[in-house]
Amino acid sequence: MAELSIPELALVVLIGSTGSGKSTFAHKHFRSTAIVSSDVCRGIVSDDENDQAATPEAFALLHHIAGTRLRLGLRTVVDATNVQPTARRELIELARAHDVLPVAIVLDVPDRVCLERNALRPDRAELGSHVVVRQQRELRRGLRQLEREGFRKVHVLRGVEEIDAATIVNERLWNDKRELTGPFDVIGDVHGCRSELETLLGQLGYELLRDELGRAVDARHPDGRTAVFVGDLVDRGPDTPGVLRLVMGMVASANALCVTGNHEFKLVRALDGRKVKIAHGLAESLEQLEAEDPVFRKTALEWCRSLVSHYVLDGGNLVVAHAGLKEEFHGRASGRVRSFAMYGETTGETDEYGFPVRYPWATDYRGRATVLYGHTPVTHLQWVNNTLCLDTGVVFGGRLSALRYPEKETVSVAAEQVWFEPTRPLEAPDIVGADGAVHRDPGVLDLDDVIGRRVVETRHLGRVGVQEDAAAAALEVMSRFAIDPRWLVYLPPTMSPCATSTLDGYLEHPAQAFEYYRSEGVRTVVCEEKHMGSRAVVVVARTVEAARDRFGIEDGSTGAVYTRTGRPFFDDAAQTETLVARVRVAAEKAGLFEELGTDWLLLDAELLPWSAKAMGLLRSQYAAVGAAARASLGAAEGVLAAATARGLEVGHLAERTTARRTDAEAFTTAYGRYCWPVDGLDGVRLAPFQILAASGVNYAVREHNWHLARIDRLIAADPELFTPTRRMIVDLTDATGASATNGVNPATDENAAIDSATASDSADAAAIAATATSGAVSTTGDGLASEAAATAWWTELTSVGGEGMVVKPLDSFTLGTGTRSERPVQPGVKCRGPEYLRIIYGPEYLRPENLQRLRQRGLGRKRSLALREYALGLESLYRFVAEEPLWRVHEAVFAVLALETEPVDPRL
Repeated sequence: MAELSIPELALVVLIGSTGSGKSTFAHKHFRSTAIVSSDVCRGIVSDDENDQAATPEAFALLHHIAGTRLRLGLRTVVDATNVQPTARRELIELARAHDVLPVAIVLDVPDRVCLERNALRPDRAELGSHVVVRQQRELRRGLRQLEREGFRKVHVLRGVEEIDAATIVNERLWNDKRELTGPFDVIGDVHGCRSELETLLGQLGYELLRDELGRAVDARHPDGRTAVFVGDLVDRGPDTPGVLRLVMGMVASANALCVTGNHEFKLVRALDGRKVKIAHGLAESLEQLEAEDPVFRKTALEWCRSLVSHYVLDGGNLVVAHAGLKEEFHGRASGRVRSFAMYGETTGETDEYGFPVRYPWATDYRGRATVLYGHTPVTHLQWVNNTLCLDTGVVFGGRLSALRYPEKETVSVAAEQVWFEPTRPLEAPDIVGADGAVHRDPGVLDLDDVIGRRVVETRHLGRVGVQEDAAAAALEVMSRFAIDPRWLVYLPPTMSPCATSTLDGYLEHPAQAFEYYRSEGVRTVVCEEKHMGSRAVVVVARTVEAARDRFGIEDGSTGAVYTRTGRPFFDDAAQTETLVARVRVAAEKAGLFEELGTDWLLLDAELLPWSAKAMGLLRSQYAAVGAAARASLGAAEGVLAAATARGLEVGHLAERTTARRTDAEAFTTAYGRYCWPVDGLDGVRLAPFQILAASGVNYAVREHNWHLARIDRLIAADPELFTPTRRMIVDLTDATGASATNGVNPATDENAAIDSATASDSADAAAIAATATSGAVSTTGDGLASEAAATAWWTELTSVGGEGMVVKPLDSFTLGTGTRSERPVQPGVKCRGPEYLRIIYGPEYLRPENLQRLRQRGLGRKRSLALREYALGLESLYRFVAEEPLWRVHEAVFAVLALETEPVDPRL
């Protein structure tokens, strides 16, 4: 009887020709839910299990189902012929992608058996004998290659009797020790420091056992505790053999466990005669082991070779790995897992000492298991997100440390001397806690959080990278100009314009904004008036106590108003507090604090006028350009008029000069609309359009009607301060409405504008229809506005000097279904009017030759930047409402500021 040992978590690949009995074998030995059959998948996609034309789709489905099960940690059995190397290769890659072991079970039966079985099946009766012969030939040709292909276990069953007699034995992975519940004493990197190890074990309460030569060969604890070593027992220190002898004895008597470290791995390769670089203390180990007898050397070599990458202990609540381990790797087995466990994850860079720069995986760790590790020496013990590095550099003259688990008490002993000079200084943590370990103060920001190349993990866009030079520039801005960092919990993203229009006289037009969202599967959008101001984030605490308790502010202020680069909007703190007080009173009157169950609010808004923040820019750039152009062109007109009076042929030049002066005057008029006098807060207007967050909730992902309905209540509470955001809800599925936007502009009757003051909740189709003057706004069958109506409204807004509008998915956060599916679509696309763009691109940008050149503008980088900043902004909000440490929030906030330094055309 053949016993087949199969890991509990594995991808089991059945290999055999049609008729070999794979399906019968699978259902006899495995759960039916674990079996993924190619025939069944073929039937699912074609209603016919024998439809060979459906094979590609069937196997795509099979791989998807198998991958999902493996990701969830479920053993999976693939029931298909799998006689071809290409088919097996895809399954091996699938197993590797999910860090599980691929196992092959081959059913090798005589050809006649397969033919007889197929003849008895009506659905296989017409299957030609040549098919079976070909499959059998391919199977036998590939038998010797299976292990070389990547299968970690290969079981070959020959003949019907051997197949029928086979049994399956479930094999636990070597790293699965969940049944061991401790208590444990987890010990950091020893690096050949035998004397310090003996001292530490004594302090932990272990009794040393010595041989006839007085050498420590075992240690046991009277209370049955188990020592767990995180690896790197060898190299650098004075007595690597002594450490190995003691730890090997403890493991052999079940008094200890040990995982491999990168130094054990390298020592094994060196002792095997492999070519390795003799550095980082390896020479000391080789010299010390050379003095030992051959039997010990051989035993130590095999023991080091047998060490596993990590252990999962205490029902999955404790994981021990040399360099730590991400949650998705816990309990998995693959080369990738082993590499991470020994070395961690690197960024591909090296530091000034020549060491690889390691990605700080622990800062992103959110697993329930406590992860204990070593590898990177630190001066003190420091908890980071339920992980603890226990390497305190004993061989470098530091300490040898251990953690008692589950008590989480630390014990350390000092090094007897500096045994090996470190190449780089040990890393120092922040503050020492009451338990003797160092716990990072969550309210303290650290330079290491922001310098160098950064990678921020986001929920909605994966990993977002920040280059080192961008981080340095952002650090300059944040350290010199930003508000108190405790208020700075969010920065809004940049916004991409719509695709370039080809309509005469237009660089941007709503048709392109609508087409973008339609191509991404968005059915309904909201068009919001774009205010002529500056982006502002407003933080409002309900009380002084709320500001202190939630934001750590103790100077009596109750809020902040800052720009999209984190700078205070007003130089005068009293002016800021006055504005915050008015917003708070309005929020109380509107019932927002009560409704949302919060004592603070975070608002996204536009602060008007633009000149309130940008007066210096207006005077030095726009006003200077306008004044110089008008003066020079006016003088030129006078000279050309005199020349014409004298009979000179300068008519064409005179006409061109007059046209240029007209453009210059239009330029002055355009930016002048964004300026009006303010005195303190007199004349300042605030146009909020989103409630970003409140206690415990990230509201930025709520659909826009939810926001605008509550913002309308806020506006009604203080109409002198707040400016409403007019908007229109547009249906993108109406073909008639879409076609109306693709030719000349629709009628610009001023009645086409929708007044948001009477449409606070435009999700109601009747309310939407009621906002339009009769006959002016076309609507779809659902009562939503058509694209033609929205275009007419935009035309009316911009014709009287408005900046334009922002088009957003009504559902706010939306995943696309277009070419970049499963990624967020742009949160908003701006569509600016011709006269506003005159400010951006210059007085004469609408001249045909200039417009043609500007239509070559590239938007790819801007769109990418907008999406990355959007994902980072959402991430900072998620972290803040979850009350994660401030430095974690600032990781995402800082990344937004750093991305702003990327070389993207500022006119976009």
